[in-house]
Amino acid sequence: MSQSQAATPISQSVPVLAIPLLSLAAFASGMSLRVSDPLLPNLAAGFGVTLGEASLVITVFSIAYGISQLFFGPLGDRYGKYFVIACACVACAVSAALCALAPTFTLLLLARLLAGATAAAIIPLAMAWIGDVIPYHERQPVLARFLIGQILGLSAGVLIGGLAADANHWRMPFFGIALLFIVISFALLSLNRRLPAHARILQQSEGSTARRMITEFHQVLLRPWARTVLLTVFLEGLCIFGAFAFIASHLHHAYGLSLTKAGSLIMLFGFGGLLFAIASATLVRRLGESGLSLWGGILIAVSFLAIGVAPVWWWAIPACFLAGLGFYMLHNTLQINATQMAPERRGAAVSAFASSFFIGQSVGVGVAGVIVERTGTPAVLIAGAVGLLAVAVNFHRRLRDKPKN
Repeated sequence: MSQSQAATPISQSVPVLAIPLLSLAAFASGMSLRVSDPLLPNLAAGFGVTLGEASLVITVFSIAYGISQLFFGPLGDRYGKYFVIACACVACAVSAALCALAPTFTLLLLARLLAGATAAAIIPLAMAWIGDVIPYHERQPVLARFLIGQILGLSAGVLIGGLAADANHWRMPFFGIALLFIVISFALLSLNRRLPAHARILQQSEGSTARRMITEFHQVLLRPWARTVLLTVFLEGLCIFGAFAFIASHLHHAYGLSLTKAGSLIMLFGFGGLLFAIASATLVRRLGESGLSLWGGILIAVSFLAIGVAPVWWWAIPACFLAGLGFYMLHNTLQINATQMAPERRGAAVSAFASSFFIGQSVGVGVAGVIVERTGTPAVLIAGAVGLLAVAVNFHRRLRDKPKN
C-alpha cells in the first residue's frame, strides 16, 4: 500500500456508514465481552460452582480472543479487513446462540471459548482498517469516535447482564447478542462491496499461510518500540480487567446492592470513556500522548482504590466514571501507537496488540479469581490500582524518551 493510499481522507473516498457500522460491530463485541461480569453470582448459584470458578467464563473468552488475534491479523491483510470483520460477525451470532443454549457449565465454557475466538477479528481489524485509510495526524480522534461503539457496548453488556441476573434469565442476553450480530453482518457484507479499491487492499504474499503469519509477527517483534507497546498493553489488561471483572460482585457483596444497580453503576465506566471520545481532540492537544497516559493511569488507580476501600457504596458513582475516563486516556494512547508501530504490517501489528491486551486480561482475571477466593474483592481492586499506576508511569517515561520519527 502506498503512502498516498494510506493517507486518503475517508470522507472523500469511503461510504459514510463505513466507520459507524464498524462501531456498531464493536458495540456488539463489547456487549459479548462484558455481559457475563454481573452474571457471575447467578452462574455460580445456577451451576453449583464458586464465584472464582464462575469467573472462568470471562477467562476463557479472553484467552480465545487473545490467541485468535494471531490468526485474524494476517487473514485481514490477505483477504481484506472489512470482509473478514463481516464474516466474523456471522460466526459471532452462532457462538452467542450456543452460549444461550448451553445446558451445563462445561458447555457454557466451551461456547464462551468459541465466542472469544469469533469476536477476535472485529475491533483490532477495524482499528487496522482505519489506520489504512486515515492519516496518522488525524487518526486518534477518529479511533476515539469509532470506540464509542465499544464503550457503549461494554456499558450495555454490564447493565443487561445485571438485569438478566436479577430476573434469573441469564440466557436471554446471549440470544439478543446473536440477533444483533446477524443484522450487523448483513450490513457489513453489503457495504464491503461498495468500498473503493484502496480500502480493500489485499496483500499478495507468497508461501504458506503459516509461514506468512510467522514472518509478519517476527517483523513486528523485531522493533523495540513495538515490544514496549505490546508489553505495556499486556500489563494494562492484566491490572485493569483483573479488578474490573469483580466490581459488580464487590458492590453486590459489600453493600448489598442488586446486580442491576451494580451494573448500572459500572455503566458510568462507559460514560467516562464516552467523555474522552467527545473531548479527545482537546485532550490530545493539551496533554499530548505522554500526558494522557500518565493522567489516565492516575485516574484509574485513584478510582479503583476508592471503590475498594469505600465506607459507602455511592463512592463508586464518581469512581466508575473517572475510571472509564482514565482507561480510555491510557488505552487510546496505546492504540494510536499500535497502529503506527509497523505500518507496512498494520493488520499483524494491531492484532498482536489486541492479542497481548486480551491475554493480559485472561491472566488478570485468573489471578484475581484466586485472590478473591482467599482474601476477597477489596484486595483485587487495590492490587489493580497499584499495578496500573506503575504501568502508566513507566509508559509515560517511555513516550517522553521515544525517538521522534
